[in-house]
Amino acid sequence: MTQPVIWAAIGTGFTFLMTTAGSSIVFFFRNAISEKIQRIFLGFAAGVMIAASVWSLLIPAIEEAEANGMPGMIPAAGGFILGVAFLMLMDSLLPHLHPGAAEAEGKASSWKRTTLLVLAVTLHNIPEGMAVGLSFALAAQHQGESAAYTAAFALALGIGIQNFPEGAAISLPLRQEGLSAWKSFLYGSASGIVEPIFGILVVMIAGNIQPLMPWLLSFAAGTMMYVVVEELIPEAHLGEHSNTGTLGVMAGFLVMMILDVALG
Repeated sequence: MTQPVIWAAIGTGFTFLMTTAGSSIVFFFRNAISEKIQRIFLGFAAGVMIAASVWSLLIPAIEEAEANGMPGMIPAAGGFILGVAFLMLMDSLLPHLHPGAAEAEGKASSWKRTTLLVLAVTLHNIPEGMAVGLSFALAAQHQGESAAYTAAFALALGIGIQNFPEGAAISLPLRQEGLSAWKSFLYGSASGIVEPIFGILVVMIAGNIQPLMPWLLSFAAGTMMYVVVEELIPEAHLGEHSNTGTLGVMAGFLVMMILDVALG
């Protein structure tokens, strides 16, 4: 049990550090990223998460279920639906404010705009941490199969790459809200801390209740797809010339697919 937790900590630690590195952009640029570049980054993150949901989560969930003598569609569909329902619930209950939005979502709150901005990014970092953690837990259950570990590393690398612009996308708006560069950096970095927390947590659950693995994998896929459809793609296509966001999605999907196939 210790080894999977260590690997999950390393994988999610890397994705957290990439968020931190992206947040450090606030020390070099005062102004927010241009809308065109922002759409590309959002689209890229969406593409990575779509590909990861299919190749790294749903397909392994189906394969794991079938290896255990269960029809693959049952945990794949059931876990996916539960993941969507979980994120819908979190989205409706937790007060949060997306960058560029005028009004907060979730329950009414008197929290500061800066707090609400951080919570918006933190909310969609949860499924990313779960996905990376579960991929390493799955690899640990198939010891001796090096491909399982390389696939987990591919997922961590893909999520880490798209976390870099995410870090910048939270720290720069915080700076514009009036926070100091250091506070903007620290809050932006802190938004990614949920990734190792939830990544390690699901590894511990999966290790203790192994039959849950297919359900947990598809659960993580459902949460990620909810974030993509509810948040990333709509924001990537705001304004005119939405083809920049579309190309970002295509690029992110290709990068994650290539990483998974090449390293898997």
